[in-house]
Amino acid sequence: MSSSENMKDRPYWRWSKQDFFPEESFRDRTTYLNALSHTYSRFKDRLLARSQDSDEIQTLRKQSENDMKRCLTWWDLMWFGFGAVIGAGIFVLTGQEARGNAGPAIVLSYVASGFSAMLSVFCYTEFAVEIPVAGGSFAYLRVELGDFAAFITAGNILLECILGSAAVARSWSSYFATLLNRDSDSFRIRTNLADGYNLLDPIAVVVLAIAATIAMSSTRNTSVLNWIASAVNTLVILFVIVAGFSNADVSNMKPFTPYGVEGVFRAAAIVYFAYGGFDTIATMAEETKNPSRDIPLGLLGSMSIITVIYCLMALSLTMMQKYTDIDPNAAYSVAFERVGMKWAKYLVALGALKGMTTVLLVGALGQARYITHIARAHMIPPWFALVHPKTKTPINATLLVTISSACIALFSSLDILASLLSVSTLFVFMMMAVALIVRRYYVSGVTPRTSATKLVGFLLIIISSSIGMSACWGLNPSGWVGYTVTVPLWFMGTLGISVLLPQQRTPKVWGVPLVPWVPSLSIATNVFLMGSLGPMAFVRFGICTGIMLVYYVLFGLHATYDMAHQQPQVKLNAVDI
Repeated sequence: MSSSENMKDRPYWRWSKQDFFPEESFRDRTTYLNALSHTYSRFKDRLLARSQDSDEIQTLRKQSENDMKRCLTWWDLMWFGFGAVIGAGIFVLTGQEARGNAGPAIVLSYVASGFSAMLSVFCYTEFAVEIPVAGGSFAYLRVELGDFAAFITAGNILLECILGSAAVARSWSSYFATLLNRDSDSFRIRTNLADGYNLLDPIAVVVLAIAATIAMSSTRNTSVLNWIASAVNTLVILFVIVAGFSNADVSNMKPFTPYGVEGVFRAAAIVYFAYGGFDTIATMAEETKNPSRDIPLGLLGSMSIITVIYCLMALSLTMMQKYTDIDPNAAYSVAFERVGMKWAKYLVALGALKGMTTVLLVGALGQARYITHIARAHMIPPWFALVHPKTKTPINATLLVTISSACIALFSSLDILASLLSVSTLFVFMMMAVALIVRRYYVSGVTPRTSATKLVGFLLIIISSSIGMSACWGLNPSGWVGYTVTVPLWFMGTLGISVLLPQQRTPKVWGVPLVPWVPSLSIATNVFLMGSLGPMAFVRFGICTGIMLVYYVLFGLHATYDMAHQQPQVKLNAVDI
């Protein structure tokens, strides 16, 4: 019997040291100390080590011992897009930003942020079609930017998964209380802990546990439940749009831009996060029947429709009520009440609650796939990569995200979670755009060294000029002098790639149009939006990144080094399967 067959016969629920730290570096105290003494040389080895498409698609998948079931179509992915993206954000952020930053021009804020989100969607779609694995952005960056960049991104993905689920669960609890005509904190337990951590939320924990249980039971059943719930939520949204336009008063749209262009973009930086969650759809590629057809239809189709829905909802609100009269906490509910439709506020609250439920459901599904592939590469213990033989779902990875999210959701307030989550999300999206340019213009062993050097130089110009534009906006939004330097630099960096470097790789089925302009613009917009966040978000981001680096030096580096240098044996075992 081959070693791979022995692995198949092992029980799913097992807890030995070999399942968590099977690498040679962790065999005993002596080997671990020896590994630590070679940290520098191992770091040099892994810094720019790049994976191959075939390794991500075939070899690493064997680490899960069982395959996930291919059971999804473009229809499932389309509804996953709705379920992952349309949550509480549209109901909360629209009124808040229309009142305080954009006025009726909030619709332009949604257009701008939707445009930025679509740029990232294009990048994700090409990668998901070319490398259809559960790892999403982690797998794509491992192939194009190397192990270390993938690790930093993996850390942020983990952070995004855990904090995102915790934030939505806290929002769910607040909306549930509102639906019952209670104060939003009425079901939370007040303690003597520090502000921001002193309201315990047991309902958020229960909701996370229920969503995770459904996701662990079956991908197909979760998909059916999601599209039914999303369809109901879509009907609520259509009611909001139709009822809003039926009670519209065009005079409420004047003045259209009371806070100027600056206000439109300030609001765009915030409402952008109503589009968050689409990246989890890419993690479903391994369970999609026909990735090359289904992923572009599902991902691009759902995001295009969502952008139109968001713009119509924003327009209906500002036409129904003067922007100065909008309630920033319950915009749609109060607006309907003032036009004589008091009962509609319960429908709005129910729609928001259903939206958050599907966000949690799809999040539990997609986030576990991220964790699974990260564990396949041994950046975290491979025990989390195991796929259950009966459910065909990664139960261990789902438990990791759910338990971590539940612990944070129990204590942390929403504002603390949201700011840190925003930085992590935008950082990952920016890295994805960089990776797409590298994929098109650099192939190891084929691209001449001079071309590779030029590519690095042009990318540094694009990134640094994007940071410069963000800094100009943050320091003096009404100024223009800084842009006369940074915008031409960005343009010249992108033009340099377009004119002076030949593309080394052509997508087999579906590709991003207008490369390098589209991914370069994605880099600029994501960095720009990062610069719109407060300083404390970056302080927390820096602390979390520091913790990630400590983990990498002590564990992740040595595990991935051993994994990489044991690849011939892994491939040999794969042949036996």
